[in-house]
Amino acid sequence: MAAGQKRIFVVDDDEMLATMLADHLRASTPHHVAVFHTGEECLAQLSEHPDLVILDYHLNNTVKDAADGLRILEKIKKLDRQVHVIMLSSQTQYGVALQTVAKGAEQYVLKGKDQFDQIDRIVKEMLG
Repeated sequence: MAAGQKRIFVVDDDEMLATMLADHLRASTPHHVAVFHTGEECLAQLSEHPDLVILDYHLNNTVKDAADGLRILEKIKKLDRQVHVIMLSSQTQYGVALQTVAKGAEQYVLKGKDQFDQIDRIVKEMLG
């Protein structure tokens, strides 16, 4: 990684969305972006000390016994409280957003047409 470059993890079991988001971040920021499709893959790489994790709320719905995004968020924060976390979700319920913030997410972004612009703005605010 280049000097001053931060590390971003994108964690989403929707491979196309994860790839599109990672490609967008690589084009719009100077930071290193890694993609993971399960929470377990992300947790296994936390020793790389990411500065930011963009985490899907409904993670691993198709993988039996895999951890969901909220449990992965709790584990990330338990292992490293300094990691910034953006929760990405299609859940519009206010209570879901509050729950993720209570567990340590700093931002909650709804999936949809403006998600990439919102994430760009948040990444620039958090990481410079």
